[in-house]
Amino acid sequence: MRRLTVLSPDQPLFDVAQTRRIEAAASATLPPHALMQRAGSAVARLALALAPHARVVRVLAGTGNNGGDGLDAAIHLMHAGKSVEVVLLAEPSADDARDALARARDAGVSIVPTPTMPLNAADLALDALLGIGASRPVEGALREAIRNLRGLPCPVLSIDLPSGLDAHSGQALGDCVQAQHTLSLLTLKPGLFTGAGRDHAGSVWFDGLGVDLQFETPDARLGGADAASAPARRHAQHKGSFGDVAVVGGARGLAGAALLAARAALAAGAGRVYVELLDPDAATLDPARPELMLRRGWSSQVDTTMLERSTVVCGCGGGDAVRPLLPRLLSAAGRLVLDADALNAIAADDSLHRLLRSRRGRATVLTPHPLEAARLLGRTAAEVQSDRLGAARELANAFAAVVVLKGSGTVIAAPGSAAHINSSGNAALATAGTGDVLAGWIGGDWSQRDESDPADRARHAAIHSTWRHGLAAERAGLPVLRAADLIERMALPPEH
Repeated sequence: MRRLTVLSPDQPLFDVAQTRRIEAAASATLPPHALMQRAGSAVARLALALAPHARVVRVLAGTGNNGGDGLDAAIHLMHAGKSVEVVLLAEPSADDARDALARARDAGVSIVPTPTMPLNAADLALDALLGIGASRPVEGALREAIRNLRGLPCPVLSIDLPSGLDAHSGQALGDCVQAQHTLSLLTLKPGLFTGAGRDHAGSVWFDGLGVDLQFETPDARLGGADAASAPARRHAQHKGSFGDVAVVGGARGLAGAALLAARAALAAGAGRVYVELLDPDAATLDPARPELMLRRGWSSQVDTTMLERSTVVCGCGGGDAVRPLLPRLLSAAGRLVLDADALNAIAADDSLHRLLRSRRGRATVLTPHPLEAARLLGRTAAEVQSDRLGAARELANAFAAVVVLKGSGTVIAAPGSAAHINSSGNAALATAGTGDVLAGWIGGDWSQRDESDPADRARHAAIHSTWRHGLAAERAGLPVLRAADLIERMALPPEH
């Protein structure tokens, strides 16, 4: 058993159908009810570690195997000396759960229809109501049980998944348990790490119950700590060895967005960074970073060869002024990061849509937030959020691009590769300009890469940059992190 952190190695994620196949295959090789007994033992061990001074442990148990896991855990907890009561909503419907109930009754566990024992702050409640079984908004007694869990004075440990949370999308299906800890059993589920999952799951722990998962191809992967950084610098290299980045954006009143992206590209290690500010009255020098080369009209004045060998970050604060520049950039830029207003312009213009699709063979990274992704897909932001993995994959396949769908549990998708859910980051990033920093950092990291496959360069740059972006926020330990400060924190080594 282990707790997952931002530094944990990358982990496979499995959807509900895959998890059920894995469970069935494992159960077929084990004695009857053995897998549930392993699960109950794991839950009890974690419960005792999290609440060693608990006097009372309340288990809210549903009718499926999730409830059976809770019943089995109750037996172990009672034997450990805890006062345990199981609030059982109804008689179990699953065979393993019925066996667990019979064993709990034989062991003398208190099984009641409504709570009777008072709880204090040192006690613990176990959510064993639904697990991965949630498929629609809960009603009746189940809804009341979930609501009652919210008002308890003690922590809540959810078994497998907070009840009411969609295991795939991470969206709350109506009322949903707000847990302080979640123990995911057998497999890790995508919904724990994206959408609203991280808010509802709290700290996530994992126990694979001794089952080999190698025979099932993961639905996605979680992490980022394993992603390779740009290659180490050699003494004989010079600034021309690390690529040119050009940031195109910063319309009137929005110059800061482009400058943040440019500063991030510079901090990421790009050899030279050009900035084309689209505000005609903008300054020609960034006093905070005079290393940046501000060049008015850069994208229209440089020759095609320069565009082909540059990494262009386009759209940060671009406003309507970015639209006329996109045809040439889409047609000629060798590596192109499209963010913010560039994505909005493409979503609203069929000709730009076609040009983006025609970039097959030229590497592209798209960095939309959910509303920008929705515009590109012709949907609503709510529809994108209801299936973040699916939306990111659809965009990646439609445009043959690496897609960084931002938000809690940022999803990185690329054609022909497993989607990646980023494990780092927190709400400190919910400030103006942090998305511009990410786009610029991706560009700066990408410009230095030398992987043999150009598509790998783009994907690895996106995964590593996104993880480092979130890591900086977590290590800052601040409720709010300003974008300019974020750049300086990202410039610190990850092991700092």
